[in-house]
Amino acid sequence: MASKDPQAKTRKTTTAHKHGGLKELPATALCGNDITSSVLYVSALSIIAGGKWACLSLLIVAAVLFLFRGIYAEVVGALPLNGGAYNALLNTTSKRWASIAACLTILSYMATAVISAGEAMHYAHGLWHGLNIFWATIFLMTIFMVLTIIGIQESSRVSVGIFLFHLASLTLLVAVIGIYLSRNGLSVLLLNMDTPPPSGSVPKALFYGFAAALLGISGFESSSNFVEEQAEGVFPKTLRNMWVAVSVFNPLMAFLALAIVPIGEVGAHQEDLLAHMGNLAGGQWLSYIVSIDATLVLSGAVLTSFIGVTGLIKRMTLDRVLPQFLLRTNRCGTTHWIILVFFLLAISVHFITQGEIGALAGVYTISFLSVMALFGIGNVLLKVKRARLPRPSRAPWPVVLLGIAAVLVGLAGNYLSNPEYFWVFLQYFIPTVLVAFVMLGRIGLLKVCLYFIRRISQTIAGITSSLAKGLHDKIDEINSQQIVFFTRGDSINNLNEAMLYVRNNEHTNSVKVVTVVEDEKDVPPRLKKDLEFLDEAYPEIDIEFVVHIGEFGPKLIKKLSKEWNIPANFMFIASHGDHFLYGLAELGGVRLII
Repeated sequence: MASKDPQAKTRKTTTAHKHGGLKELPATALCGNDITSSVLYVSALSIIAGGKWACLSLLIVAAVLFLFRGIYAEVVGALPLNGGAYNALLNTTSKRWASIAACLTILSYMATAVISAGEAMHYAHGLWHGLNIFWATIFLMTIFMVLTIIGIQESSRVSVGIFLFHLASLTLLVAVIGIYLSRNGLSVLLLNMDTPPPSGSVPKALFYGFAAALLGISGFESSSNFVEEQAEGVFPKTLRNMWVAVSVFNPLMAFLALAIVPIGEVGAHQEDLLAHMGNLAGGQWLSYIVSIDATLVLSGAVLTSFIGVTGLIKRMTLDRVLPQFLLRTNRCGTTHWIILVFFLLAISVHFITQGEIGALAGVYTISFLSVMALFGIGNVLLKVKRARLPRPSRAPWPVVLLGIAAVLVGLAGNYLSNPEYFWVFLQYFIPTVLVAFVMLGRIGLLKVCLYFIRRISQTIAGITSSLAKGLHDKIDEINSQQIVFFTRGDSINNLNEAMLYVRNNEHTNSVKVVTVVEDEKDVPPRLKKDLEFLDEAYPEIDIEFVVHIGEFGPKLIKKLSKEWNIPANFMFIASHGDHFLYGLAELGGVRLII
Protein backbone atom coordinates (compact mmCIF):
# COMPACT_ATOMS: atom_id res chain seq x y z
CA MET A 1 0.00 0.00 0.00
CA ALA A 2 1.29 3.46 -0.87
CA SER A 3 2.11 5.82 1.94
CA LYS A 4 -0.53 8.41 2.74
CA ASP A 5 2.07 10.78 4.14
CA PRO A 6 3.15 13.14 1.31
CA GLN A 7 6.42 13.88 3.15
CA ALA A 8 7.35 10.26 3.76
CA LYS A 9 9.51 10.06 0.67
CA THR A 10 11.18 13.37 1.56
CA ARG A 11 11.98 12.19 5.07
CA LYS A 12 13.35 8.94 3.73
CA THR A 13 15.71 10.70 1.39
CA THR A 14 16.87 13.17 4.02
CA THR A 15 17.50 10.58 6.71
CA ALA A 16 19.12 7.82 4.71
CA HIS A 17 22.10 9.74 3.46
CA LYS A 18 24.51 8.78 6.23
CA HIS A 19 26.49 5.60 6.48
CA GLY A 20 28.54 5.03 9.63
CA GLY A 21 29.61 8.01 11.68
CA LEU A 22 30.14 8.45 15.38
CA LYS A 23 27.92 6.42 17.66
CA GLU A 24 26.18 7.79 20.75
CA LEU A 25 28.97 7.29 23.30
CA PRO A 26 31.91 8.76 21.32
CA ALA A 27 29.77 11.65 20.03
CA THR A 28 28.54 12.39 23.56
CA ALA A 29 32.08 12.14 24.90
CA LEU A 30 33.44 14.64 22.38
CA CYS A 31 30.98 17.36 23.36
CA GLY A 32 30.36 16.04 26.90
CA ASN A 33 33.94 16.58 28.02
CA ASP A 34 33.49 20.27 27.33
CA ILE A 35 30.16 20.78 29.07
CA THR A 36 30.75 18.41 32.01
CA SER A 37 34.16 19.92 32.72
CA SER A 38 32.25 23.04 33.78
CA VAL A 39 31.42 21.34 37.10
CA LEU A 40 35.05 21.90 38.08
CA TYR A 41 34.59 25.67 38.24
CA VAL A 42 30.91 26.55 37.93
CA SER A 43 30.03 25.41 41.46
CA ALA A 44 32.51 27.84 42.97
CA LEU A 45 31.44 30.66 40.65
CA SER A 46 27.76 30.14 41.43
CA ILE A 47 28.35 30.06 45.19
CA ILE A 48 30.51 33.20 45.07
CA ALA A 49 27.85 35.04 43.03
CA GLY A 50 24.67 33.60 44.55
CA GLY A 51 25.68 32.28 47.95
CA LYS A 52 23.28 29.70 49.37
CA TRP A 53 21.02 30.11 46.32
CA ALA A 54 23.65 28.63 44.00
CA CYS A 55 21.89 25.26 43.78
CA LEU A 56 18.64 26.90 42.71
CA SER A 57 20.50 29.00 40.14
CA LEU A 58 22.08 25.88 38.68
CA LEU A 59 18.70 24.14 38.54
CA ILE A 60 17.26 27.11 36.66
CA VAL A 61 20.15 26.83 34.22
CA ALA A 62 19.34 23.14 33.79
CA ALA A 63 15.75 24.14 32.96
CA VAL A 64 17.03 26.66 30.38
CA LEU A 65 19.22 23.97 28.87
CA PHE A 66 16.16 21.73 28.61
CA LEU A 67 14.51 24.46 26.52
CA PHE A 68 17.53 24.60 24.24
CA ARG A 69 17.40 20.85 23.74
CA GLY A 70 14.22 21.38 21.74
CA ILE A 71 15.59 24.47 19.98
CA TYR A 72 18.76 22.71 18.83
CA ALA A 73 16.92 19.51 17.92
CA GLU A 74 14.52 21.37 15.61
CA VAL A 75 17.15 23.46 13.85
CA VAL A 76 19.70 20.68 13.33
CA GLY A 77 16.94 18.19 12.45
CA ALA A 78 15.81 20.52 9.67
CA LEU A 79 19.35 21.49 8.64
CA PRO A 80 21.62 18.52 9.50
CA LEU A 81 24.87 20.24 8.53
CA ASN A 82 27.94 21.32 10.45
CA GLY A 83 28.07 24.91 11.59
CA GLY A 84 25.64 25.28 14.50
CA ALA A 85 24.31 28.82 14.75
CA TYR A 86 26.14 29.74 11.54
CA ASN A 87 24.29 27.05 9.64
CA ALA A 88 20.95 28.07 11.17
CA LEU A 89 21.33 31.74 10.21
CA LEU A 90 22.89 30.98 6.83
CA ASN A 91 19.73 29.16 5.76
CA THR A 92 17.32 31.71 7.19
CA THR A 93 18.99 35.10 6.78
CA SER A 94 22.05 36.71 5.12
CA LYS A 95 25.57 35.36 5.02
CA ARG A 96 26.78 38.41 6.96
CA TRP A 97 24.62 37.62 9.98
CA ALA A 98 25.62 33.99 9.74
CA SER A 99 29.28 35.01 9.68
CA ILE A 100 28.83 37.05 12.86
CA ALA A 101 27.48 33.93 14.57
CA ALA A 102 30.40 31.95 13.19
CA CYS A 103 32.94 34.48 14.47
CA LEU A 104 31.38 34.33 17.91
CA THR A 105 31.55 30.54 17.83
CA ILE A 106 35.19 30.55 16.72
CA LEU A 107 36.06 32.97 19.53
CA SER A 108 34.22 30.74 21.96
CA TYR A 109 36.19 27.69 20.82
CA MET A 110 39.46 29.62 20.87
CA ALA A 111 38.88 30.82 24.41
CA THR A 112 37.70 27.35 25.45
CA ALA A 113 40.85 25.73 24.12
CA VAL A 114 43.20 28.17 25.86
CA ILE A 115 41.26 28.35 29.15
CA SER A 116 40.71 24.59 29.36
CA ALA A 117 44.34 23.84 28.57
CA GLY A 118 45.50 26.43 31.09
CA GLU A 119 43.13 25.21 33.82
CA ALA A 120 44.14 21.60 33.13
CA MET A 121 47.76 22.53 33.66
CA HIS A 122 46.86 24.40 36.86
CA TYR A 123 45.36 21.18 38.23
CA ALA A 124 48.39 19.25 36.96
CA HIS A 125 50.61 21.74 38.76
CA GLY A 126 48.94 20.66 41.99
CA LEU A 127 50.22 17.15 41.27
CA TRP A 128 53.65 18.21 40.05
CA HIS A 129 54.83 21.54 41.43
CA GLY A 130 57.77 21.73 39.05
CA LEU A 131 55.49 22.02 36.00
CA ASN A 132 55.83 25.18 33.90
CA ILE A 133 52.15 26.02 33.36
CA PHE A 134 52.67 28.42 30.42
CA TRP A 135 54.68 26.05 28.22
CA ALA A 136 52.76 22.99 29.40
CA THR A 137 49.58 24.66 28.12
CA ILE A 138 51.14 25.04 24.67
CA PHE A 139 52.35 21.43 24.76
CA LEU A 140 48.86 20.18 25.64
CA MET A 141 47.25 22.08 22.76
CA THR A 142 49.91 20.70 20.43
CA ILE A 143 49.06 17.12 21.46
CA PHE A 144 45.37 17.61 20.70
CA MET A 145 46.14 19.38 17.45
CA VAL A 146 48.01 16.26 16.35
CA LEU A 147 45.18 13.99 17.55
CA THR A 148 42.66 16.00 15.54
CA ILE A 149 44.83 15.86 12.42
CA ILE A 150 45.07 12.08 12.78
CA GLY A 151 41.28 11.83 12.58
CA ILE A 152 38.04 12.28 14.50
CA GLN A 153 37.48 8.56 15.00
CA GLU A 154 40.85 8.18 16.70
CA SER A 155 40.22 11.37 18.69
CA SER A 156 36.84 10.09 19.85
CA ARG A 157 38.46 7.03 21.47
CA VAL A 158 40.60 9.31 23.60
CA SER A 159 37.52 11.38 24.46
CA VAL A 160 35.52 8.30 25.51
CA GLY A 161 38.23 7.24 27.93
CA ILE A 162 38.43 10.73 29.44
CA PHE A 163 34.64 11.05 29.64
CA LEU A 164 34.10 7.73 31.40
CA PHE A 165 36.89 8.42 33.87
CA HIS A 166 35.38 11.84 34.58
CA LEU A 167 31.92 10.42 35.30
CA ALA A 168 33.46 7.73 37.48
CA SER A 169 35.53 10.31 39.40
CA LEU A 170 32.51 12.55 40.01
CA THR A 171 30.45 9.56 41.13
CA LEU A 172 33.23 8.50 43.50
CA LEU A 173 33.47 12.04 44.90
CA VAL A 174 29.70 12.16 45.49
CA ALA A 175 29.75 8.77 47.23
CA VAL A 176 32.68 9.67 49.51
CA ILE A 177 31.13 13.02 50.44
CA GLY A 178 27.83 11.22 51.14
CA ILE A 179 29.61 8.88 53.52
CA TYR A 180 31.38 11.85 55.10
CA LEU A 181 28.08 13.67 55.68
CA SER A 182 26.44 10.57 57.14
CA ARG A 183 29.21 10.53 59.75
CA ASN A 184 29.67 14.24 60.40
CA GLY A 185 26.18 15.64 59.90
CA LEU A 186 24.97 18.78 58.09
CA SER A 187 26.22 21.45 60.48
CA VAL A 188 28.23 23.25 57.77
CA LEU A 189 25.21 23.22 55.45
CA LEU A 190 22.95 24.67 58.12
CA LEU A 191 25.51 27.35 58.87
CA ASN A 192 25.75 28.25 55.20
CA MET A 193 21.95 28.41 54.90
CA ASP A 194 21.96 31.10 57.59
CA THR A 195 24.46 33.21 55.64
CA PRO A 196 22.87 36.27 53.96
CA PRO A 197 23.11 36.53 50.14
CA PRO A 198 26.35 38.19 48.94
CA SER A 199 24.44 40.75 46.85
CA GLY A 200 22.10 41.74 49.68
CA SER A 201 18.81 40.35 48.38
CA VAL A 202 17.42 37.05 47.15
CA PRO A 203 16.45 38.32 43.64
CA LYS A 204 19.93 39.76 43.07
CA ALA A 205 21.52 36.58 44.40
CA LEU A 206 19.47 34.48 41.98
CA PHE A 207 20.16 36.91 39.12
CA TYR A 208 23.93 36.98 39.52
CA GLY A 209 24.05 33.32 40.51
CA PHE A 210 22.12 32.41 37.36
CA ALA A 211 24.45 34.53 35.20
CA ALA A 212 27.49 32.79 36.67
CA ALA A 213 25.85 29.36 36.48
CA LEU A 214 25.27 29.77 32.73
CA LEU A 215 28.97 29.05 32.32
CA GLY A 216 28.02 25.51 33.21
CA ILE A 217 26.37 24.96 29.81
CA SER A 218 29.30 26.15 27.73
CA GLY A 219 30.00 23.46 25.20
CA PHE A 220 26.36 22.57 24.58
CA GLU A 221 26.67 24.06 21.10
CA SER A 222 29.63 21.80 20.22
CA SER A 223 27.62 18.82 19.05
CA SER A 224 25.87 20.87 16.35
CA ASN A 225 29.22 21.82 14.85
CA PHE A 226 30.20 18.25 13.96
CA VAL A 227 26.74 16.76 13.37
CA GLU A 228 27.78 15.49 9.91
CA GLU A 229 30.34 13.21 11.55
CA GLN A 230 27.67 11.61 13.77
CA ALA A 231 25.59 8.57 12.89
CA GLU A 232 21.92 9.01 12.08
CA GLY A 233 19.79 9.83 15.11
CA VAL A 234 22.76 10.40 17.43
CA PHE A 235 22.57 14.20 17.65
CA PRO A 236 19.40 14.47 19.80
CA LYS A 237 20.83 11.79 22.08
CA THR A 238 23.98 13.86 22.63
CA LEU A 239 21.75 16.79 23.63
CA ARG A 240 19.85 14.60 26.08
CA ASN A 241 23.00 13.10 27.57
CA MET A 242 24.66 16.49 28.04
CA TRP A 243 21.52 17.86 29.66
CA VAL A 244 21.27 14.92 32.08
CA ALA A 245 24.94 15.22 33.09
CA VAL A 246 24.71 18.96 33.70
CA SER A 247 21.34 18.75 35.48
CA VAL A 248 22.63 16.08 37.88
CA PHE A 249 26.23 16.95 38.65
CA ASN A 250 26.29 20.77 38.60
CA PRO A 251 23.54 21.41 41.20
CA LEU A 252 24.60 18.34 43.19
CA MET A 253 28.23 19.47 43.45
CA ALA A 254 27.13 22.96 44.52
CA PHE A 255 24.94 21.40 47.21
CA LEU A 256 27.74 19.15 48.43
CA ALA A 257 30.13 22.10 48.44
CA LEU A 258 27.72 24.05 50.66
CA ALA A 259 27.41 20.96 52.86
CA ILE A 260 31.12 20.64 53.69
CA VAL A 261 32.81 23.98 52.81
CA PRO A 262 31.93 27.25 54.56
CA ILE A 263 30.84 29.90 52.03
CA GLY A 264 33.60 32.21 53.21
CA GLU A 265 36.25 29.65 52.18
CA VAL A 266 34.89 28.94 48.67
CA GLY A 267 36.62 31.96 47.11
CA ALA A 268 40.02 30.77 48.31
CA HIS A 269 39.49 27.47 46.44
CA GLN A 270 37.80 28.83 43.31
CA GLU A 271 40.18 27.07 40.92
CA ASP A 272 40.30 23.72 42.75
CA LEU A 273 37.07 23.55 44.78
CA LEU A 274 36.30 19.91 43.92
CA ALA A 275 39.84 18.82 44.76
CA HIS A 276 39.51 20.64 48.10
CA MET A 277 36.16 18.91 48.72
CA GLY A 278 37.79 15.55 47.99
CA ASN A 279 40.57 16.34 50.43
CA LEU A 280 38.07 17.28 53.17
CA ALA A 281 35.86 14.25 52.66
CA GLY A 282 38.27 11.48 51.75
CA GLY A 283 41.82 12.71 52.15
CA GLN A 284 44.69 13.43 49.84
CA TRP A 285 44.16 10.29 47.70
CA LEU A 286 40.72 11.53 46.61
CA SER A 287 42.07 15.02 46.02
CA TYR A 288 44.67 13.51 43.70
CA ILE A 289 42.04 11.54 41.79
CA VAL A 290 39.92 14.67 41.33
CA SER A 291 42.97 16.64 40.18
CA ILE A 292 43.90 13.92 37.68
CA ASP A 293 40.29 13.85 36.47
CA ALA A 294 40.23 17.64 36.14
CA THR A 295 43.44 17.59 34.12
CA LEU A 296 42.08 14.93 31.79
CA VAL A 297 38.56 16.25 31.28
CA LEU A 298 39.73 19.82 30.75
CA SER A 299 42.16 18.40 28.23
CA GLY A 300 39.19 16.67 26.60
CA ALA A 301 37.51 20.08 26.34
CA VAL A 302 40.55 21.23 24.35
CA LEU A 303 40.00 18.34 21.95
CA THR A 304 36.31 19.24 21.66
CA SER A 305 37.30 22.78 20.68
CA PHE A 306 39.52 21.49 17.86
CA ILE A 307 36.86 19.11 16.54
CA GLY A 308 33.99 21.60 16.84
CA VAL A 309 35.83 24.46 15.17
CA THR A 310 37.03 22.15 12.38
CA GLY A 311 33.46 21.31 11.42
CA LEU A 312 32.41 24.95 11.59
CA ILE A 313 35.32 26.38 9.57
CA LYS A 314 35.01 23.61 6.99
CA ARG A 315 31.40 24.58 6.44
CA MET A 316 32.28 28.28 6.22
CA THR A 317 35.01 27.51 3.70
CA LEU A 318 32.63 25.44 1.57
CA ASP A 319 30.38 28.51 1.55
CA ARG A 320 33.38 30.60 0.39
CA VAL A 321 33.36 32.76 3.50
CA LEU A 322 36.98 31.74 4.15
CA PRO A 323 39.92 30.97 1.78
CA GLN A 324 39.61 27.70 -0.13
CA PHE A 325 43.07 26.37 0.76
CA LEU A 326 41.60 25.45 4.16
CA LEU A 327 39.70 22.58 2.51
CA ARG A 328 42.85 20.69 1.52
CA THR A 329 43.01 17.27 3.15
CA ASN A 330 45.89 14.98 4.11
CA ARG A 331 46.16 11.22 3.73
CA CYS A 332 44.22 10.81 6.99
CA GLY A 333 41.32 12.59 5.31
CA THR A 334 41.35 15.56 7.72
CA THR A 335 41.50 19.26 6.86
CA HIS A 336 44.86 19.90 8.47
CA TRP A 337 45.08 23.57 7.44
CA ILE A 338 41.96 24.41 9.44
CA ILE A 339 43.40 22.67 12.48
CA LEU A 340 46.82 24.30 12.11
CA VAL A 341 45.37 27.80 11.66
CA PHE A 342 43.13 27.39 14.71
CA PHE A 343 46.09 26.09 16.72
CA LEU A 344 48.23 29.08 15.75
CA LEU A 345 45.43 31.50 16.63
CA ALA A 346 44.93 29.84 20.02
CA ILE A 347 48.67 29.95 20.67
CA SER A 348 48.78 33.62 19.71
CA VAL A 349 45.97 34.39 22.17
CA HIS A 350 47.85 32.46 24.84
CA PHE A 351 50.99 34.54 24.21
CA ILE A 352 49.10 37.85 24.00
CA THR A 353 47.26 37.27 27.28
CA GLN A 354 50.23 35.46 28.88
CA GLY A 355 47.75 32.80 30.01
CA GLU A 356 45.68 35.32 32.00
CA ILE A 357 42.38 33.54 32.61
CA GLY A 358 40.48 36.72 33.48
CA ALA A 359 41.13 38.30 30.07
CA LEU A 360 39.99 35.17 28.26
CA ALA A 361 36.92 34.76 30.44
CA GLY A 362 35.38 37.88 28.92
CA VAL A 363 35.74 36.47 25.42
CA TYR A 364 34.55 33.05 26.56
CA THR A 365 31.40 34.09 28.43
CA ILE A 366 30.02 36.69 26.05
CA SER A 367 30.81 34.76 22.88
CA PHE A 368 29.24 31.44 23.83
CA LEU A 369 26.13 33.06 25.37
CA SER A 370 25.76 35.15 22.21
CA VAL A 371 25.99 31.97 20.14
CA MET A 372 23.21 30.41 22.22
CA ALA A 373 21.02 33.49 21.71
CA LEU A 374 21.71 33.55 17.97
CA PHE A 375 20.84 29.87 17.73
CA GLY A 376 17.48 30.66 19.30
CA ILE A 377 16.99 33.51 16.82
CA GLY A 378 17.89 31.06 14.04
CA ASN A 379 15.09 28.81 15.28
CA VAL A 380 12.63 31.72 15.15
CA LEU A 381 13.68 32.54 11.58
CA LEU A 382 13.44 28.88 10.62
CA LYS A 383 9.85 28.77 11.86
CA VAL A 384 8.92 31.96 10.01
CA LYS A 385 10.87 31.60 6.74
CA ARG A 386 11.20 27.82 6.37
CA ALA A 387 7.96 26.61 7.90
CA ARG A 388 7.46 23.89 5.25
CA LEU A 389 10.95 22.43 5.70
CA PRO A 390 10.56 18.91 7.17
CA ARG A 391 12.07 18.27 10.60
CA PRO A 392 11.82 15.42 13.11
CA SER A 393 10.72 17.70 15.98
CA ARG A 394 9.51 21.23 16.61
CA ALA A 395 10.13 23.42 19.63
CA PRO A 396 7.00 25.34 20.72
CA TRP A 397 7.09 29.13 20.40
CA PRO A 398 7.00 29.75 24.17
CA VAL A 399 10.00 27.43 24.61
CA VAL A 400 12.03 29.27 21.98
CA LEU A 401 11.21 32.77 23.21
CA LEU A 402 11.76 31.85 26.86
CA GLY A 403 15.11 30.25 26.03
CA ILE A 404 16.31 33.35 24.14
CA ALA A 405 15.13 35.63 26.96
CA ALA A 406 16.90 33.53 29.58
CA VAL A 407 20.22 33.71 27.71
CA LEU A 408 19.87 37.47 27.22
CA VAL A 409 19.28 37.83 30.96
CA GLY A 410 22.44 35.81 31.53
CA LEU A 411 24.37 38.07 29.14
CA ALA A 412 23.15 41.14 31.02
CA GLY A 413 24.12 39.58 34.35
CA ASN A 414 27.62 38.77 33.17
CA TYR A 415 28.06 42.28 31.77
CA LEU A 416 26.91 43.90 35.01
CA SER A 417 29.13 41.59 37.05
CA ASN A 418 32.25 42.21 34.94
CA PRO A 419 31.78 45.14 32.51
CA GLU A 420 35.50 45.14 31.70
CA TYR A 421 35.12 41.70 30.12
CA PHE A 422 32.93 43.21 27.39
CA TRP A 423 35.77 45.46 26.20
CA VAL A 424 38.19 42.57 26.22
CA PHE A 425 35.68 40.64 24.14
CA LEU A 426 35.43 43.47 21.58
CA GLN A 427 39.22 43.51 21.17
CA TYR A 428 39.05 39.96 19.82
CA PHE A 429 35.62 40.05 18.19
CA ILE A 430 36.02 43.13 15.96
CA PRO A 431 39.19 41.92 14.13
CA THR A 432 37.63 38.48 13.66
CA VAL A 433 34.46 39.94 12.12
CA LEU A 434 36.50 42.26 9.91
CA VAL A 435 38.34 39.28 8.42
CA ALA A 436 35.03 37.55 7.64
CA PHE A 437 33.50 40.73 6.19
CA VAL A 438 36.56 41.33 4.02
CA MET A 439 36.12 37.84 2.59
CA LEU A 440 32.39 38.42 2.04
CA GLY A 441 33.00 41.78 0.39
CA ARG A 442 36.13 40.78 -1.48
CA ILE A 443 34.53 41.21 -4.93
CA GLY A 444 33.62 44.81 -4.15
CA LEU A 445 37.02 45.44 -2.59
CA LEU A 446 38.76 43.93 -5.62
CA LYS A 447 36.66 46.13 -7.93
CA VAL A 448 37.66 49.20 -5.90
CA CYS A 449 41.31 48.14 -6.09
CA LEU A 450 40.94 47.55 -9.84
CA TYR A 451 39.42 51.02 -10.28
CA PHE A 452 42.27 52.70 -8.43
CA ILE A 453 44.88 50.64 -10.28
CA ARG A 454 43.34 51.66 -13.60
CA ARG A 455 43.27 55.31 -12.58
CA ILE A 456 46.84 55.12 -11.36
CA SER A 457 47.85 53.29 -14.54
CA GLN A 458 46.17 55.96 -16.66
CA THR A 459 47.90 58.70 -14.71
CA ILE A 460 51.23 56.93 -14.92
CA ALA A 461 50.63 56.20 -18.60
CA GLY A 462 49.99 59.89 -19.21
CA ILE A 463 53.12 60.84 -17.32
CA THR A 464 55.25 58.18 -19.00
CA SER A 465 53.80 59.06 -22.40
CA SER A 466 54.72 62.71 -21.93
CA LEU A 467 58.09 61.69 -20.58
CA ALA A 468 58.67 59.30 -23.47
CA LYS A 469 57.68 61.98 -25.97
CA GLY A 470 60.00 64.46 -24.29
CA LEU A 471 62.86 61.97 -24.32
CA HIS A 472 62.14 61.10 -27.96
CA ASP A 473 62.09 64.77 -28.89
CA LYS A 474 65.35 65.29 -27.01
CA ILE A 475 66.96 62.41 -28.86
CA ASP A 476 65.74 63.83 -32.16
CA GLU A 477 67.03 67.24 -31.14
CA ILE A 478 70.45 65.83 -30.32
CA ASN A 479 70.59 63.69 -33.44
CA SER A 480 69.46 66.60 -35.61
CA GLN A 481 72.85 68.22 -35.24
CA GLN A 482 74.46 67.80 -38.68
CA ILE A 483 78.10 66.86 -39.21
CA VAL A 484 80.18 68.13 -42.12
CA PHE A 485 83.02 66.13 -43.61
CA PHE A 486 85.21 67.83 -46.19
CA THR A 487 86.73 65.47 -48.75
CA ARG A 488 88.83 65.90 -51.85
CA GLY A 489 87.57 62.65 -53.32
CA ASP A 490 89.25 60.25 -50.94
CA SER A 491 89.11 56.56 -51.45
CA ILE A 492 86.03 54.69 -50.25
CA ASN A 493 88.10 53.28 -47.36
CA ASN A 494 88.75 56.78 -46.01
CA LEU A 495 85.12 57.71 -46.47
CA ASN A 496 84.07 54.54 -44.63
CA GLU A 497 86.43 55.33 -41.76
CA ALA A 498 84.89 58.77 -41.54
CA MET A 499 81.39 57.25 -41.34
CA LEU A 500 82.49 54.76 -38.69
CA TYR A 501 83.99 57.55 -36.62
CA VAL A 502 80.80 59.60 -36.86
CA ARG A 503 78.59 56.62 -35.96
CA ASN A 504 80.69 55.61 -32.96
CA ASN A 505 81.53 59.04 -31.56
CA GLU A 506 78.93 61.57 -32.55
CA HIS A 507 75.23 61.92 -31.74
CA THR A 508 73.85 62.57 -35.18
CA ASN A 509 71.87 60.99 -37.98
CA SER A 510 72.87 63.40 -40.74
CA VAL A 511 76.25 63.95 -42.42
CA LYS A 512 77.04 66.41 -45.18
CA VAL A 513 79.98 65.21 -47.27
CA VAL A 514 81.36 68.31 -48.97
CA THR A 515 83.90 68.53 -51.73
CA VAL A 516 85.27 71.97 -52.67
CA VAL A 517 86.39 72.40 -56.29
CA GLU A 518 87.08 75.28 -58.63
CA ASP A 519 85.03 73.67 -61.38
CA GLU A 520 82.38 70.93 -61.36
CA LYS A 521 84.40 68.89 -63.78
CA ASP A 522 87.03 68.55 -61.07
CA VAL A 523 84.64 66.43 -58.90
CA PRO A 524 86.07 62.89 -58.65
CA PRO A 525 83.93 60.64 -60.89
CA ARG A 526 83.46 57.80 -58.31
CA LEU A 527 82.74 60.02 -55.31
CA LYS A 528 78.98 60.23 -55.80
CA LYS A 529 78.60 56.45 -56.29
CA ASP A 530 80.79 55.68 -53.29
CA LEU A 531 78.66 57.93 -51.12
CA GLU A 532 75.46 56.34 -52.41
CA PHE A 533 76.90 52.95 -51.43
CA LEU A 534 77.81 54.17 -47.94
CA ASP A 535 74.35 55.69 -47.53
CA GLU A 536 72.89 52.22 -48.02
CA ALA A 537 75.52 50.62 -45.76
CA TYR A 538 74.70 53.01 -42.91
CA PRO A 539 70.88 53.33 -42.97
CA GLU A 540 70.87 55.07 -39.58
CA ILE A 541 72.89 57.96 -41.09
CA ASP A 542 71.53 60.21 -43.81
CA ILE A 543 74.49 61.05 -46.09
CA GLU A 544 74.09 64.19 -48.20
CA PHE A 545 76.60 64.91 -50.96
CA VAL A 546 77.37 68.62 -51.54
CA VAL A 547 79.64 70.07 -54.26
CA HIS A 548 80.82 73.59 -53.48
CA ILE A 549 82.46 75.75 -56.09
CA GLY A 550 85.14 77.87 -54.51
CA GLU A 551 88.30 77.70 -52.50
CA PHE A 552 88.65 75.76 -49.24
CA GLY A 553 89.84 77.93 -46.38
CA PRO A 554 88.88 79.74 -43.18
CA LYS A 555 86.52 82.10 -45.01
CA LEU A 556 84.59 79.23 -46.54
CA ILE A 557 84.30 77.40 -43.24
CA LYS A 558 83.02 80.54 -41.55
CA LYS A 559 80.55 81.15 -44.34
CA LEU A 560 79.19 77.56 -44.36
CA SER A 561 79.00 77.44 -40.58
CA LYS A 562 76.78 80.51 -40.55
CA GLU A 563 74.74 79.44 -43.57
CA TRP A 564 74.09 75.87 -42.32
CA ASN A 565 74.05 76.74 -38.61
CA ILE A 566 76.71 74.13 -37.95
CA PRO A 567 79.52 75.04 -35.52
CA ALA A 568 83.03 74.65 -36.92
CA ASN A 569 83.84 72.00 -34.31
CA PHE A 570 81.27 69.75 -36.02
CA MET A 571 83.19 70.01 -39.31
CA PHE A 572 85.77 67.35 -40.00
CA ILE A 573 88.65 66.93 -42.41
CA ALA A 574 91.14 64.20 -43.11
CA SER A 575 94.81 64.59 -42.16
CA HIS A 576 96.60 67.00 -44.50
CA GLY A 577 100.14 67.03 -45.69
CA ASP A 578 102.93 69.57 -45.42
CA HIS A 579 101.65 71.54 -48.41
CA PHE A 580 98.32 72.41 -46.74
CA LEU A 581 98.01 76.18 -46.71
CA TYR A 582 96.28 76.57 -43.34
CA GLY A 583 96.87 75.46 -39.78
CA LEU A 584 94.06 73.94 -37.66
CA ALA A 585 93.96 77.05 -35.49
CA GLU A 586 93.14 79.16 -38.58
CA LEU A 587 90.25 76.89 -39.52
CA GLY A 588 88.24 77.87 -36.41
CA GLY A 589 88.13 74.48 -34.68
CA VAL A 590 87.68 72.05 -37.54
CA ARG A 591 88.62 68.52 -36.37
CA LEU A 592 90.78 65.80 -37.87
CA ILE A 593 89.16 62.35 -37.85
CA ILE A 594 91.30 60.32 -40.23
